[in-house]
Formats: sequence, structure tokens, C-alpha cells
Amino acid sequence: MKLGLQLKLKQTLAPQLIQSLKMLQMPLLKLEQTLRHELAINPLLEDVEEIEVDQPEQEPEFDVAADGQDSNQIEPPLSKVDWEDYFSNDEDYGYRIREVKEVREDTFLSVVSTEKTLYDHLHEQLSFLRLSEEEHQIGEYILGNIDGSGYLVVSAAEMAKELGIPVEKIEEILELIKKLDPSGVGARNLRESLLIQLRDRGLTNSLAYRVVEDHLYDLEKKTIMQIAKAMGVQLEKVQAAMDVIKTLSPTPAHGRFETGAAAIIPDLIVDRIGDDFVVFHNDRSMPHLRVNPSYRSLVKRGNTSSVDTKKYISQKLEQARWLINAINQRRNTMIRVMEAIVDKQREFFEKGAEFLRPLIMEDIAQAVNMNVATISRVSSGKYVQTPHGVLEIKYFFNTGISRSDGGEMSKRHVKTQIEEIIKAENPEKPLSDQEIYQMLQDEGIKLARRTVTKYREELRIQPARFRRRSA
Repeated sequence: MKLGLQLKLKQTLAPQLIQSLKMLQMPLLKLEQTLRHELAINPLLEDVEEIEVDQPEQEPEFDVAADGQDSNQIEPPLSKVDWEDYFSNDEDYGYRIREVKEVREDTFLSVVSTEKTLYDHLHEQLSFLRLSEEEHQIGEYILGNIDGSGYLVVSAAEMAKELGIPVEKIEEILELIKKLDPSGVGARNLRESLLIQLRDRGLTNSLAYRVVEDHLYDLEKKTIMQIAKAMGVQLEKVQAAMDVIKTLSPTPAHGRFETGAAAIIPDLIVDRIGDDFVVFHNDRSMPHLRVNPSYRSLVKRGNTSSVDTKKYISQKLEQARWLINAINQRRNTMIRVMEAIVDKQREFFEKGAEFLRPLIMEDIAQAVNMNVATISRVSSGKYVQTPHGVLEIKYFFNTGISRSDGGEMSKRHVKTQIEEIIKAENPEKPLSDQEIYQMLQDEGIKLARRTVTKYREELRIQPARFRRRSA
């Protein structure tokens, strides 16, 4: 045996960063469930029923810097906190809701649903994989970026940058997620999803796999005969491959996890007060957390409690403090982002949906000095109560499209027009992307044909060849 010294570098995720990101990602109902769960398992947390008018000192705003660390971290390391000093006075440390004006409950779109979501389904499978604690946290983070159709909406590079870990680690866990049910989940686009579905059927060496891999985007502009000639394959074999492809799902989770009775409670409220629009956090139903001061005697010097008891209390104190800080950071971050959106989209709040302006996340990120990934986290799956109804926050983000008259219209409006054109088409002779492009050009909307294809795919609408229906 030989003795020697070895130097190893190991990158781990900061628990506080992971907890803050999870809190920021959660919609209001999920957050409330999480807090009530924490109340049940952490004896040092208590729910203060009486709402105090005094507002707590404002916590630092939350943001994730480019290196994945908290750019506003001013708290001392929790392991160095002097808990005796922490409890040495009667100050109430905790999370309390802010006093807001009464808002009518019937203005909220709130319907209770108990059906399993796609996230729940995937998370259940994730727990059966043999992953380390860090890998499991990365997996949960990736699942949070998969939309209701089963597609990954954030790139691996963006996730790696936000978590401060190598992109290879994200890709490694993502490959495991792509093997979960439903088949095709975790893909970035239609082509990748179809290839995953064929792989799961054991058809990686099939002609159908080759057609999807090399000629998927040729299907709407070339005939089957042309594709067969290009591939050097008999027409009958290509037709048989097309029959296999038609059995695949363009949206992996379609029909299995969609719930018409989804519960929507807005996280934020934008109300007009005089000439100004004010943003409130809708946290009236949230538990009002604080650290239970009755445990102060257990952390005082000279206490005769066992070492294990003191260690347990210290761990629970740290967990409670992390949780309370994460809640405050989440609230402040969401309010700052929404205030910036209101400032950029003031005409919408004053006049209505037809005055929605082109806006991208980078604009808001610059305005509030945050990372774009943080803005994406705030806007995805969360809703705001506005004078014009309850809307998802990311509704306000859309790029601009130029018109021939020199004006500009939002990307969302263009996508709506594409959707309406396809709905009105003859199912026996569906419109190609080139024909849709020409129709938009005739209406004065200036965009490239490949952009029409991109928008159609974002709408999860199949190519013309897959939309054809016989009479």
C-alpha cells in the first residue's frame, strides 16, 4: 500500500440557492402547500394567525448572477450564526403578509383540480432513479422547465449558467429524463421528440427514423416520391415509414395531463390607484411564518440539553431561516419584475389588449438588473390579476414584427393569425408554410417563410402533410 495526497475539486449546489430557485419557480398554490408541509415537519416554525400591520424590514432582492451565485448575498453563513444572540431579544423573526387593500375573490379564476400534473408524473419517476442528492436536485430543476406539452423550454446552457454547473452535467441528467414516460418528453423540438419516440419503440435503425432525422422538414415541400428518390429507397417503403411516423405524437403529453379545471390563483395583483398602477403580492392565504421563540432556552449557553438535541435544533433553525429568506426574496423579486413590466406595458394596462407592445425578457432583465433566466422563472406558470383579467405573466413578453406600412405588431398577434388561417383551411388540401407566408405578406406582415415554420411549430401544429384528412 502507498500513502499519498490527492487534490480533488468537486462542485456542489448551494442549498440556499436551490431553495430560492424552487420557491421562485412555484405558483402560489404550490408554494402554500410547501409552506404548510414545512410547518408540519419543522417544529421551530409556527404560523402566526394575527396579522401585524408593521411591515418587516425589506429583504435584499433576489437575483442569480452569471456564475450561479446570489448576487445580493449579504447574510452571514448560517453555520456561523450565533443562535443565542438571534434569540436574545423579543423581536419577531419571520415572514408576514403585507397589508393590501381588499380585492374581490370573484375576480380570480380559481377552480380546484386534483388531477396529477405532468410535473408530478415525471417527479414520481425521477425518485426511482439512482441519483445522488445533487443529481436529483438538478433533475427537479430540469422538470420545472418542461412545459405542459412535454417540451423543454430552456436550453441546457441557460440552466447550467443559472445553477453554476457544467453544461455536461445538465445534459447527462436530461438524457435520463428523456427516457421517462411519456415517450418523447424533454425534447427541445418536434424532430427530437419524434426521434425519441422511435428510439423507445426500438426503431433507431428503421427507415422511419432516417426520414425523421434527415427529411422531416422536407415533408411539406416535397412529395413522398421525391423523398424516396433522394434516399434511394422504393416508394412503397417510404410510404410504410410515413404510416409509422403518423402514429407518433407531436406533443408527448397531449391528452394525458391536460386539465380543464386547473386551479389558477394570481400571485400578483395590479390595481389602479389614482393615476398610478400599484403591484401587490397576493399572499393573504399564505401561512404567516416565524421562528418559534420558545426554543430560545435550548440554544442558550449552559443549557443542559444533549449534544444531539442542540444539533437538531440548530439544523431546524437553519432550515427555517433559509425558508423565510427564500419567501421574502421570491416576493420582492416578483414585485420588482412586475413593476418593470407595468412600466413597459403601461398602454396595455390603461387601454387594453390591442395596445400590447413588443417586449422581450432581456428588456426587463436590464431594467431590474437581473439574469434573464430569473425573469423566465418569474414569468412561467404564474399569473397576475390586472384590470383586464387574470393573465399569465409571460403573456406580456412577445417580439415585434414589422409591417409594410412601417408599423410594428406583436409576435403573439402574428401567431394568432397563423392559427386562424390553419383552422379555416380545407382539411383535404391543407396549406403549406409557403402559402401561409404568402397570405401574411398580402396582409402587409413582413417575415421570412422559415419564421412561419418556426411559429407553427411553437403552436404545436403539424406540417401540412400530417394535417391532410380524406373526405
